[in-house]
This record gives sequence, structure tokens and C-alpha cells, in this order.
Amino acid sequence: MAAAAPDAPAGFSEAPAPTATAEPEARGEDSREVRVLQSLRGKICEAKNLLPYLGPNKMRDCFCTINLDQEEVYRTQVVEKSLSPFFSEEFYFEIPRTFQYLSFYVYDKNVLQRDLRIGKVAIKKEDLCNHSGKETWFSLQPVDSNSEVQGKVHLELKLNELITENGTVCQQLVVHVKACHGLPLINGQSCDPYATVSLVGPSRNDQKKTKVKKKTSNPQFNEIFYFEVTRSSSYTRKSQFQVEEEDIEKLEIRIDLWNNGNLVQDVFLGEIKVPVNVLRNDASHQAWYLLQPRDNGNKSSKTDDLGSLRLNICYTEDYVLPSEYYGPLKTLLLKSPDVQPISASAAYILGEICRDKNDAVLPLVRLLLHHDKLVPFATAVAELDLKETQDANTIFRGNSLATRCLDEMMKIVGGHYLKVTLKPILDEICESSKSCEIDPIKLKEGDNVENNKENLRYYVDKLFSTIVKSSMSCPTVMCDIFYSLRQMATQRFPNDPHVQYSAVSSFVFLRFFAVAVVSPHTFHLRPHHPDPQTIRTLTLISKTIQTLGSWGSLSKSKSSFKETFMCEFFKMFQEEGYIMAVKKFLDEISSTETKESSGTSEPVHLKEGEMYKRAQGRTRIGKKNFKKRWFCLTSRELTYHKQPGKDAIYTIPVKNILAVEKLEESSFNKKNMFQVIHTEKPLYVQANNCVEANEWIDVLCRVSRCNQNRLSCYHPSAYLNGNWLCCLETSENALGCKPCTAGVPADIQIDIDEDREIERIYSLFTLSFLKLQKMEEACGTIAVYQGPQKEPDDYSNFVIEDSVTTFKTIQQIKSVIEKLDEPHEKYRKKRSSSAKYGSKENPIGKIF
Repeated sequence: MAAAAPDAPAGFSEAPAPTATAEPEARGEDSREVRVLQSLRGKICEAKNLLPYLGPNKMRDCFCTINLDQEEVYRTQVVEKSLSPFFSEEFYFEIPRTFQYLSFYVYDKNVLQRDLRIGKVAIKKEDLCNHSGKETWFSLQPVDSNSEVQGKVHLELKLNELITENGTVCQQLVVHVKACHGLPLINGQSCDPYATVSLVGPSRNDQKKTKVKKKTSNPQFNEIFYFEVTRSSSYTRKSQFQVEEEDIEKLEIRIDLWNNGNLVQDVFLGEIKVPVNVLRNDASHQAWYLLQPRDNGNKSSKTDDLGSLRLNICYTEDYVLPSEYYGPLKTLLLKSPDVQPISASAAYILGEICRDKNDAVLPLVRLLLHHDKLVPFATAVAELDLKETQDANTIFRGNSLATRCLDEMMKIVGGHYLKVTLKPILDEICESSKSCEIDPIKLKEGDNVENNKENLRYYVDKLFSTIVKSSMSCPTVMCDIFYSLRQMATQRFPNDPHVQYSAVSSFVFLRFFAVAVVSPHTFHLRPHHPDPQTIRTLTLISKTIQTLGSWGSLSKSKSSFKETFMCEFFKMFQEEGYIMAVKKFLDEISSTETKESSGTSEPVHLKEGEMYKRAQGRTRIGKKNFKKRWFCLTSRELTYHKQPGKDAIYTIPVKNILAVEKLEESSFNKKNMFQVIHTEKPLYVQANNCVEANEWIDVLCRVSRCNQNRLSCYHPSAYLNGNWLCCLETSENALGCKPCTAGVPADIQIDIDEDREIERIYSLFTLSFLKLQKMEEACGTIAVYQGPQKEPDDYSNFVIEDSVTTFKTIQQIKSVIEKLDEPHEKYRKKRSSSAKYGSKENPIGKIF
């Protein structure tokens, strides 16, 4: 083990300098390991027909949450005064843990009391594939506290023979409650669980109770309980080693899990029921069981009256193999930009056969961007778009493979650009209370429309001015593609002098700036959803900026607004100066001239949010505690503050971060904890949920991946009461006992897991294999039969410009997919056989 660096914190060791040959060690994992990665994306669309209040004010202020089992991981904005709230919020996140249910809860916001849960949609994990990629109306189900369960119990049962004082023989049932795992958080904190153990029969209910375990979601009970199994009067010594059949069928062990409420009512956490007849053939029985809801007769409750929720859900589970398996598919995909015509390339074919092009776009863009192949590919598919465009005014307005690829590219590479350009102004707008409503119908009592108009104009002018002066910050990849679009548009419509501008503005204004302004939370420009008044202000600004960009680039003499009040407002901007500013900006961002980003000297805001941190020093009474703080990470430093916008209480320069690792729950009996190990004492932080913790660990690892003196080993637990809890070393300076999971290689180009992206593409080809075969058949039909199409549905939906080249590419795709099928099938068989039913990984208990 390497010696600790002079500036390394106590108890940790320095990592070796990264080399090209040391990548498997840098990842902290076996190079042959298969990684199982889950993600969820989709959209919470709207709810309808919610139950009204009984009083005169029937409307509700509603929001929706996404929960993994009982853990909230996402929350929408509040929609005020509606029984059919329109949320229209997209979501995407990695799922870092196992789960049983994905649930969506609709709440009624209550300022003075606890928010009321109106209803829920709960989908079993194994059923998520049935809803993938489809918008579906789900009926809201009632929320019953006795059915909100998660976690599992480890139980062992035995039958012992006992001879009583009078010489008779009886059977004794031994119940060993070993442990629980994955119990829910109660009010955001680990629970204080205990279990009741009951032997239940037709005429008996003997109950015992474990001790309460404090502040843990994974309690270790290890308590044994004894129950005498009642015998019938006909019992004789002849059957002393067997339990009589009639008794076996009537008895069961019931384990109920509770959270100790202390001064308030205890909370039910779930139950399991195990018939004693599992011991009919065995002397003992040991297994893990999933906790189940309580059967309390609520199944007859009406479920139609609660309303419904429209959702679009796409859950993916990828089995990522070691890198060497993906070589042939990777080579085939990276050749795509060079294939003539582009419609015969593997990347384009993937977009053609996927039911939803968005599924194909994300992994394709990331992979091609990572290997500097996106610009030629996007240029080629955009040129194919242009061939089909007959009117210059509709250029790049559709949702084709080309426009979606560019949309995704701008989201990936344009995040820094948006933060440098828009964030300061959006912060000002969101933190002020200026009214900008100019629709006479929506004006509130006491509002002055002229004042509102001036407020709105002030924001539009400030935002517009910042955008048109931001060309030096525009990423090179975006500039390169904009240059290509401009040249191709001019060639396609040589008689239209404005098309060179509209080809670029249709992306940078319509699909980039305008979208980021109206939903800053989605682009990580704001930590929370804006309030309804601010959303309205941002919507009006976005519509004006969008129109200014297209109006200036097309040099139209009138706006395209349908609303009269917007037409009147836009007259303020119908000046030559705005048109010239837009054209100058578009000229600059579609130029091939080399330029340096003006944002490089400024720190980039990467992530911010509210979390809990453990005190660095001791309080007056000598006890370290946890306090809520506002964390902010930039490319230069990690800081925390008492409140957003306040001065930093504590600062860690990014260059001083030596490792970022999860912290074992046993350290403080708290979930979702991680540690930032730096040149001083480790900083212990608790995130609000598992998704947030995973995102913070990921972004902190990436921003510090190139730091010198990164650690190779760390302590997964804390140093408390004179020793490290993980290895029991008594010296606070003891070297780490576990290898660091250093994450991505230091030379990575963008935020991408290449193997995972190729695995995703493999999965998409596999799911769409029948359509790939149809496309192959269509190529053969076209090559053989050159006459008019008698059955257009057979292949008219595919873009096939060169049937021979396309056919060859499909053959290559099929070949590499079939080769990849083999290790995947081998892994699936190994996985299904390795997890015994009743094990911790495969617990007993069908989910209803």
C-alpha cells in the first residue's frame, strides 16, 4: 500500500498516478464484472377529475411526487386552484438501488398542516416495461398508511422436542428474527423499528415483541422467541417427531414491523405471514421475506372517484459487459458519418427502426460526441432533412433524427454556456416579485398593465442583450454544426437571403435559449421550480425572445403572435437595431474562426441544493450534530451556506478533494450519506434521497478526477469513540481499509460512460430486431423489383436511398448483435441460477 501523501488527511492513502494501463484499478472494480445500471425518464403530464373540496372553494393546489418505494426522489411544481392540474414536467435520473414499486403521488398543498395525499399510481418494477414509451392514463388509487410498505425480513423457524415436567412430549416452535433491510424513512429520518412476533391459529394469538432499534433502516434484531405448539388429546409418543397435519394447516407465524412513535402513535411498516407447515419436511426453515401490506379490508374501497394521472414512463435496466465485448458494434457505429449515403449507416438505421427516436438519440449523440464524430454525422442527416424541405420558412422545424440529435447535443455541451449567459438574469427574475402580466384577462386586482409592461420589457431587453453578446462563450461543437447548417441552407435555397440565419436561429433561439428560459429547473439553472407567477413571467419572456430571434433572422415586418396583447407588446421591439443584433450574433456563432470562451476564467456552477452536513467542530456541549445547509459546487470549489445567496460558511477548493465515497449507514444511522475527503477532516453529508446522493457523488468525482494525490484507499465508515467503525483501527491516522471507487478515467472527454451507451444501443437493436428484419426485406424487394410499389406499407416508412449498401449494413448489425447475445444470455442464466429463492437478493413474497 502506498504511503500517505504529506497533505493527505489522516487515515487515507494516496492513489498512484493514473496511467493508460491502470484503468481497471482506477475504476476500483474487476474488469470482467457485469454492471447492472438502471435509469428512469419520462413525463408527468397532467391529472384530471380530482376530488373537490366539500366547502365553497372546491379547487386544490396540487403537486406530484415520484417515489422509489417510500422514498421521494422527485417533486413537481405546485399547480394552484385546479382539479385538473397540468404539470407537463419531464424527468430523468439514474436509479442507484433496488426497488419494488415506482409510485406517483398526487398531493394537495397545505401551508399550515401536512400536505394531503389525494391518491397514487403504484407500478411494480416488473410491470414497468408494459408502459415504456407510452402516454397512459392511470386511475388514482387510495393511499392507505397500512399499504405503504417496503423492505424485507430475515427469519428462521425450527421445531424442537420438549419433555414437560409430567413426562409428556410437546413440540416447541423457535422463531429467530434475525434482521430487516431497507425499511422506509419516517419524516425524512431512519426509523426506530421493532417487531411483534405472533403465533396465530383458530383459537390462539400468542404475541411477543423485540427490542426497539434506534435510528436505522437495517436493524439487526437477532432475537429468539419460543412458542409451544398445542397438541390434541389424542397425541402419543409415537408421533413425537412429527407435527400433526391438522395443527400444521391451522398455524402461522406473523411478523409485524413497527416504527416506535415514542409520544405519538406507532407507524405500521409491513408484515409477513409464514405458515408453520413450511417445516413439514424440514427441521428448520430460513429465508428472507418481502414485507407486505396489511390486509385490513380496504380492497373494496372505491377507486374510480379519485381522478386519474397521465404519465409517460421509460424504465431501462442495462447489463453492461466489459469493454472488449463492444468493440465490433462500436466500430460499426463510429463508421456511420463516413457511410454514403448516410441513410445506409448503422446510426441512421437505429433511428429508423426505434419506435421512439428519442430512445436512440441520447446514446448515439453521447457516443459520437465522445469520439468527435457528431459534427459530420449531424451535418449529413441535416442535409437529408433539407432535401425533403420545400419551404424555407419551415426549415428544421420538425422532429426528425437531425433536429433531435442537435437538441440533445446542445443540452450536453451547452450547459456551461447557459449558466454563463442566462443564470444571473434568471436568478434576478426568480428572486424578485415584479409582476409582468400583460394579458388583460389574467391581471390581478390592483395591477397596472403599463407598469407590468415596463417590467417585462426590462427583462426581455436585459436577456436579449446578454444573449446577442454571448457568442464568445458558445461551445465550438455548436459553432461547427451551425456553420454547416448555414452553408447547406444557402445551397438548398440560393434565392432566399434570410435562410442562412433562420437555419441557425431555429436551433439556438427556438430550441435552446427559449426552452431554457421557460424551464430553468430542467437545465439546472435554478435549484427549484419557480412559483406560478414567475413561471408566467418566464413564459412571456421566452415567447418574446423566441420571436425576436426568428423575426430578426427572417426580417419579417410583423410578429407571429396569436394573442393581441403580445402583438401590441412586440411592437416595442420592431426596430432595425434588434434585427441587426440578431444577425450579428448568428454570424458570430456560425463562424469557423477560432475563438476562446469568455467563460473559461469564471467558475462554472455545476450543482447546488439543500443537504445536511455533520458539524466539523464540536458544539458547546461537546456533541457533533447535523445541520441543514445550502451546498454549491462550481468548477473551482465546494461551499456550503446557511441559506442560498448568503456568504459561504465553509469552502473546499476542488483541487483539494482527494476522494468522494459513500458512507456506511451504520456510522450515524442515517441513509444516503457520503463523504468528501480532502486535505483537512472528511466532510460528512446526508442527501435528501438516494438519487440526489448518487448525483452529488458523481459530479464531485468528475470535477476532481484529475486532482493530484487522489487516494487509493479510504474508510467506508466514520471515526467515532476512539476507533474507525469499519476496521476498528484505534488510530485516527490509520490508512484506509477499502479501495476507492475512483470512477471514470482522468482522460474522459465528456460526461459519458461509453460502454453503457453502446449497451443501450445494443438493447435498442435487440428490441427492434423484427423491424430491422423488415427493413432488410424491404432492401431486397427494392433491389429485385424496380417497378411501382404495390404494397407501400411494406417499406415506404423506411428511408432507403441505396438498398444494396443499406442491406450490407443491416447484415453487419445482425452479425454483431448475435455475437453480443451470447455473453448476455450466459450472464442472464448465471444471474437467475445464483440467487436462490428466499435469499436476500431474491426474497420470498409476491408483490400484489
